[in-house]
Amino acid sequence: MKLLPLPPRPPPPGQDLSVALMNAIGAENFAAEVLDALGATVPASHCTVFALRSSGRVEAVSSASAIGEVATLTAIEYMRLGFDKQDSNMIWLSRRKPAKARQLWIGHQFAAEVADAHYRRVCYDDPGIRERMSLLAVFPDGYRVAVSLHRNFSYPDYGPKDFERMSQHAPLIAAAVMRHVQVTRRAPADQPLQVQLMTKLSGRERQLVTHVLDGLTTREAAREMGVSETTALTYRYRAFQHLGVRNHRELMVLLGASMPKRSRAAR
Repeated sequence: MKLLPLPPRPPPPGQDLSVALMNAIGAENFAAEVLDALGATVPASHCTVFALRSSGRVEAVSSASAIGEVATLTAIEYMRLGFDKQDSNMIWLSRRKPAKARQLWIGHQFAAEVADAHYRRVCYDDPGIRERMSLLAVFPDGYRVAVSLHRNFSYPDYGPKDFERMSQHAPLIAAAVMRHVQVTRRAPADQPLQVQLMTKLSGRERQLVTHVLDGLTTREAAREMGVSETTALTYRYRAFQHLGVRNHRELMVLLGASMPKRSRAAR
């Protein structure tokens, strides 16, 4: 075997950003890592990452501020008050149909352009946000992501150079976000008892139970799985039968999981 020493050398252009985004994948402070990685290229005061699942359900993936916890506190209010229904990013993403290839877009919005006064006050005026630039990604499987870089009044307005830099790095950022979501998505069963019980199920039945544990309705789970609601109900019936439970609550008790926070009447 021959060994070739690798002497230290300056990294090629863009490699530092690539390495930083790779290191961010799986991190609890993902948005903070992204904010720091982009600091030299597209500086911003806050970073938020929201996702829209193919079922229509909005998820807060990560949020961070350069100083303090403003972004995280605002993201909590955003979700609690249902501002995704007013958010131009989420509205646009929900209407965009997936294609065979990943689609990338850049959105820009000033606070003054937000029509809903309550949404504008909570998410822009109170935290001192003047504008946001967003990378919008629509993946072939229907998963959609909005990575937003917010600027307060201590930063200059976004200009053509900022949009150009974002467009250059957009494919890398989108790939890092999607991989982060994949590696951090809640597993259906990570305890020994749960693993033992889940082995009784077929692959599709396990997938259905995963979505149930994640708080989805049968209809939402069907959309995530790409099957009809009737088929999803069949998987649900078989899974419950194999696990010896009669309903959703008994499933939660059996697997030692907590009930989802939001109430769901239709199962």
